[in-house]
Amino acid sequence: MKTGAAAKASGTGPARAPRTRKTAAATGASGANRAAPKRRATATPKVKVRPAPPLDAADRERLLAGAHHDPHAMLGAHLTDEGVVFRALRPHATSVTVVVGGLEAELISEGDGLFAAAAALREIPEYQLRVRYGTDEPLLVDDPYRMLPALGGFDLHLISEGRHEELWRALGAHPMTHQGVTGTRFTVWAPNARGVRVTGDFTFWDGTAYPMRSLGSSGVWELFLPGIGEGAVYKFDVCAADGTHTMRADPMARRTECPPNTASVVHSSRYEWNDADWLARRGSRPIHEAPFSVYEVHLGSWRPGLSYRELAEQLPAYVRDLGFTHVELLPVAEHPFGGSWGYQITGYYAPTARLGGPDDFKYLVDRLHQEGIGVLVDWVPAHFPKDDWALARFDGTPLYEHPDPRRAEHPDWGTLEFDYGRNEVRNFLVANAIYWCEEFHIDGLRVDAVASMLYLDYSREDGEWSPNEFGGRDNPDAVAFLQEMNATVYRRCPGVVTIAEESTAWDGVTRPTDVPGQWGIGGLGFGLKWNMGWMHDSLVYMSKDPVHRRYHHNEMTFSMVYAYSENYVLPISHDEVVHGKGALVSKMPGDWWQQRANHRAYLGFMWSHPGKQLLFMGQEFAQGAEWSEAHGPDWWLLDPCYSAEPDHRGVRDLVRDLNTAYARTPALWERDCDPSGFAWITADAADDNVLAFLRYSADSTPLLVVSNFSPVVRHDYRLGVPDGPTAWRPVLNTDDKQYG
Repeated sequence: MKTGAAAKASGTGPARAPRTRKTAAATGASGANRAAPKRRATATPKVKVRPAPPLDAADRERLLAGAHHDPHAMLGAHLTDEGVVFRALRPHATSVTVVVGGLEAELISEGDGLFAAAAALREIPEYQLRVRYGTDEPLLVDDPYRMLPALGGFDLHLISEGRHEELWRALGAHPMTHQGVTGTRFTVWAPNARGVRVTGDFTFWDGTAYPMRSLGSSGVWELFLPGIGEGAVYKFDVCAADGTHTMRADPMARRTECPPNTASVVHSSRYEWNDADWLARRGSRPIHEAPFSVYEVHLGSWRPGLSYRELAEQLPAYVRDLGFTHVELLPVAEHPFGGSWGYQITGYYAPTARLGGPDDFKYLVDRLHQEGIGVLVDWVPAHFPKDDWALARFDGTPLYEHPDPRRAEHPDWGTLEFDYGRNEVRNFLVANAIYWCEEFHIDGLRVDAVASMLYLDYSREDGEWSPNEFGGRDNPDAVAFLQEMNATVYRRCPGVVTIAEESTAWDGVTRPTDVPGQWGIGGLGFGLKWNMGWMHDSLVYMSKDPVHRRYHHNEMTFSMVYAYSENYVLPISHDEVVHGKGALVSKMPGDWWQQRANHRAYLGFMWSHPGKQLLFMGQEFAQGAEWSEAHGPDWWLLDPCYSAEPDHRGVRDLVRDLNTAYARTPALWERDCDPSGFAWITADAADDNVLAFLRYSADSTPLLVVSNFSPVVRHDYRLGVPDGPTAWRPVLNTDDKQYG
């Protein structure tokens, strides 16, 4: 996870400003520019009407205040003993007329934008409303309050149970045809709200006209708006229990405005995939028995200024040329503060609009797949920012966050932690994991900050945390959530891998959820785990002058003590090249020649050590400066006009050759998680700064790895090798002249 200045609680720009009104502050349900074309009304015979019975004063007040749970009970058409009562809420309208076939009935103004009348009809007809604003031509629109709910009871049941695995199909904004009318269904979960209204550019950000109805104990609010279609910009006006209102972005929005704007956008995907071959073969070999080398990328700064589609023309070719099997993308979900690098998310279901739309992101994933490259994304279910237009206290109460402040407040990042014990919150996150894998064909989720989820006392002092019901420091709700998420993803998405960034010795991170461990509970169910211990120890060793490395030799061998306790990834990630830590080559001692030699030797050791590999962008060509999201990698180092270009290009050539040799050498990946795939040759040559070991393929073909971390050239250095092979041939030497 991020620490320091780049991960402070997100500060955002102001919410989207209301548009300038012309002749009215709110249009009809048909919306503004994004609504369907309107038909002009023509003169038709009048129906005699009389005043409608007045609304109950309390109901009227609640309706106009946006605090009523059932606006459909008052608005629309209702059959009574004396005929049909029509009532519409059209703020700023000068007249509203009901149009039924060849007849029309003008409603009587009741004040405050309410229009109503009773007509002598025996049944409720199909009708439309003709609404006039000022002197403008009237608009003929469908009445949203004559519509039945557009969300089924089974969906509501699954939501309440926390078992709706396709939650994004039930909640949010969905363009559709309902009761023969084209429009958009808006649904949102806000169980403690007094009322919820839809507002957007189609109402000039006046939410008065469109109160939503509560769908019972599910806590879901729903409204179908005729005429509203793809591209409409919207928010929810939520009335809390104390009567205060906040404007909220849709938690389930599949598209958002580009920051600093914060509204949600109605979206319907039309993308047609071309990666069927990739999907068919991606699960043919278990990931822990397959080659897996990862290039970690921050999309916004890899080549600053490129969109998703422009990246799709450059990134796949670059990664394929270097031989990486996968890319891992820093979080791509929408986030308001760019300095968080995507780790403080406000739009869990929307790729960031900074680089394009959702279908543009799909195109990037598709192109990577067509080049034979898997796509992993960082996923952040550990915490979310406190922005008052997003998830925090969404309905006026702690909803997505835990109600106990000692469990809700994240001390390191100024954010809020999810309440994993609440069915709907757990469902929101589990469905989100599935959503990225199924809707965007993502091949793996690297789950961020798992340790902060597992421990109630994470980064907290005594008195700052509350124990679980058994008096312990672990979080059973988080454990259950991670188990459910992993089990569900692996069941629904064949070939997908989940990866934990977990920095402690928690038992069974990559053990199946149905296999109990030493404490009698199942594993968390991840496919792989970042080996933070290897990363830390090996970098400490490499940072020492060679003459002092003899005293730290155990830091290079200790990883093999626990190498098979989990299925590991060896990460040199963005976290290791920011906040004053220096780039990878800058961590090395000595002059420029020695730094590069150490850098190359370290990469050779990393690629040959048991475990999968992950390298952050810029480190593949020995960038000397820390990474900055403002300008990205220093590509100018590879400009042939630069005098030291051969040095940097040589390191990149080494990475390419390491990946090539890696892919062709099953000994380096077939037994990554099997102790029989490794044997020490020389583990105790501390004074020589030498390590030597064997890797074995599934058919027991050996590969000898020798790492000399001393600047001393050692001739005729004696090493033991197994009986059997009569000759050994070199596969790769990191000090070859071609590498600089």
